[in-house]
Order: sequence, then structure tokens, then C-alpha cells
Amino acid sequence: MPRQSISFTKPNDEWLKAKVEQNEYSSKSELVNDLIRQARNQQIQVDWIRAKLEKAENGGFTEDTKEEILARSKSLRNG
Repeated sequence: MPRQSISFTKPNDEWLKAKVEQNEYSSKSELVNDLIRQARNQQIQVDWIRAKLEKAENGGFTEDTKEEILARSKSLRNG
């Protein structure tokens, strides 16, 4: 796995240390990787919603039902 050296502000470093000390994560690296994973999943959701909005703006309303859109959004959120 590639190694990186990054710097944190004092409040962010203290927050990371607290999460590790509370045994929520085994290390700051694990926590940072989890945060990045969450951000990537969130970006997938945002991109999907943006594409639906662009489709609606360019070609009229989507043919998906609100239930289908909601179900798809939830499935993307859950990874």
C-alpha cells in the first residue's frame, strides 16, 4: 500500500486521536481511509443525482418513478 505523509491541523489531529483512543478505529490511517471511502461513495451519489437532473433538464422529466429514484439513491448510499 502506498505511504503518504500528511499534516493535520491541531483540532483535526486531536479528533483523529480521540477516535482511535475510543477504539472506533485501530489507527489514524484506518480512519482517514474510511473517511475517504465515505467521501468517494458520497461523490458517486452526487454524480448520479447530477446526471438525473441534467437528463431532466435536457430531455424532460425522467421516466423513473419516485420510488425507483429513492430506491436507487438508497442503494448508492449504502455502497
